[in-house]
Amino acid sequence: MTTLAHDGPGPWALFFPLFWAAVVFTAVTLLRRARRYRHHGRSVPDEQSPIALLGHRFAAGEIDEEEYWRRLSVLDEQFGRATAGGTGRPGKG
Repeated sequence: MTTLAHDGPGPWALFFPLFWAAVVFTAVTLLRRARRYRHHGRSVPDEQSPIALLGHRFAAGEIDEEEYWRRLSVLDEQFGRATAGGTGRPGKG
């Protein structure tokens, strides 16, 4: 009958702590990115943002459509609002 001598856990002992450290690091990184995207990458403008205030003025009839689009294009240049299709203006993107 042969018995094998064990000299300890061997090199695999380092694998498990490194694996779990990588899992925790990845989870923290993904959660931070999700939170950053949620706060900075939102598609709905803040109620006090200039773009939202411009939209409220247009909806209330204080400015006409041409004035709205002219001012929105200036705000897009300053604040870098990303819209699908370029300018966001129907038929113009």
